[in-house]
Amino acid sequence: MAVMVSADWVAALRGYLLATTVLDLLWEVAQLPLYTIWAVGTPREKAFAVLHCTMGDVLIALVSLAAALVIAGDRAWPGGRRYMAAAALTLAIGLAYTGYSEHLNAEVRQSWTYADLMPRLPVLGTGLSPVLQWLMVPTAALFWARRSAVDSAERMPRRER
Repeated sequence: MAVMVSADWVAALRGYLLATTVLDLLWEVAQLPLYTIWAVGTPREKAFAVLHCTMGDVLIALVSLAAALVIAGDRAWPGGRRYMAAAALTLAIGLAYTGYSEHLNAEVRQSWTYADLMPRLPVLGTGLSPVLQWLMVPTAALFWARRSAVDSAERMPRRER
């Protein structure tokens, strides 16, 4: 679906980063019991883990979006016909990195450990929660970005569009 109004990509990027930050922070807090740090970590260690992971999630989200826009975006983003291609690629890049990072950190480096409560994907052994996080949070953030851009563009005086 093409957006007829010129989209404000700066508003879109701000909306994407704001939504990603808030949603990832909430997700990290909610999924903490799925990791062993919930049972063995101090309150300070838990707070650090949540903030550290949230910042990492935001960085992954930003790099994934930037790479997707370079590969599949267009000047009309987040309006235009290439929105869905860029969104799908953003999710794919982030999901691929998340799978790699979860395997590296949980299995190889053992930087963190899943609690018994964490549902795991068959064969890969990756936790289900981080995979769902990467699918749900960026999808919502991309929707919010597009909405933010269209709203911002509609408020612009006609000559600035």
